[in-house]
Amino acid sequence: MNRFAESLHNPTWGYRLLAWPLSILMLLHGVSKLRNGVSGIEGMLGGLGLPGVLAYGVFVGEVLAPLLVLAGFYAGPAALVMAVNMLFAIGLAHRTQLLDINAKTGGHALELQLLFLFGSLAIALLAPRRRR
Repeated sequence: MNRFAESLHNPTWGYRLLAWPLSILMLLHGVSKLRNGVSGIEGMLGGLGLPGVLAYGVFVGEVLAPLLVLAGFYAGPAALVMAVNMLFAIGLAHRTQLLDINAKTGGHALELQLLFLFGSLAIALLAPRRRR
């Protein structure tokens, strides 16, 4: 195998191909909340009897954590935070859609949320670890 082919088989490229786009897309969700606020999330939390201040945790999961993954700084734990963020998003905003199929496309109603969740878990498992 020549050097070019060997360089393409490097697992680091696969990790980056997953981590960078997923983190950027998650960050865009966070930027939207920075611009438009989290009042909708506060309302959902209040409806469940939870304090609205928890809504501000979305900035950790959708802004700080993706930035850490992009920077490669504590990428594994940051990706776990992104996964937990998605569990909360599914539980708060999408719990009634867990078994729904999108009638128009035939896909699962939560395919984007599940892709964020499982992609974040994959990043957490694949993230380079520091050796001591």
